[in-house]
Amino acid sequence: MAAMEAKHLGKTSHLPATPEEAELDYVPNPRLGTRYLIRFAAPEFTSLCPITGQPDFAHLVIDYVPGDTIVESKSLKLFLSSFRNHGAFHEDCTVGIGQRLFDEMKPVWLRIGGYWYPRGGIPIDVFWQSGEPPAGVWIPGQDVPGYRGRG
Repeated sequence: MAAMEAKHLGKTSHLPATPEEAELDYVPNPRLGTRYLIRFAAPEFTSLCPITGQPDFAHLVIDYVPGDTIVESKSLKLFLSSFRNHGAFHEDCTVGIGQRLFDEMKPVWLRIGGYWYPRGGIPIDVFWQSGEPPAGVWIPGQDVPGYRGRG
């Protein structure tokens, strides 16, 4: 696979104003041909309620089995941070992040768990995965605690 030009790695980057403006970088999988799992945990994810404008907080866990590429972590951090001033329901944020990563990166398999902190006393947890997990890959549980202090 040819080298990919990273837009963020080793460069000064600014926080994108919206998730749509965020550019994710993908780099060649350094262990092509080996099935393994990569996990990103974002315990301080924030977005805005699209109705009230109040902040919403979540603990996101993204697991994926890479194909030809992996997502570069700095670009992922910038993408996730771009939601901080973005109004969207929990379901839209969680599923949209998972689908965008899956559509652009084309991993073998991807799942995302969005463990949202309660507003009005009700936590909302949202889960999406691209299909059945591949055989022969260790996929640990996400183990994010139920509400009681969430973390």
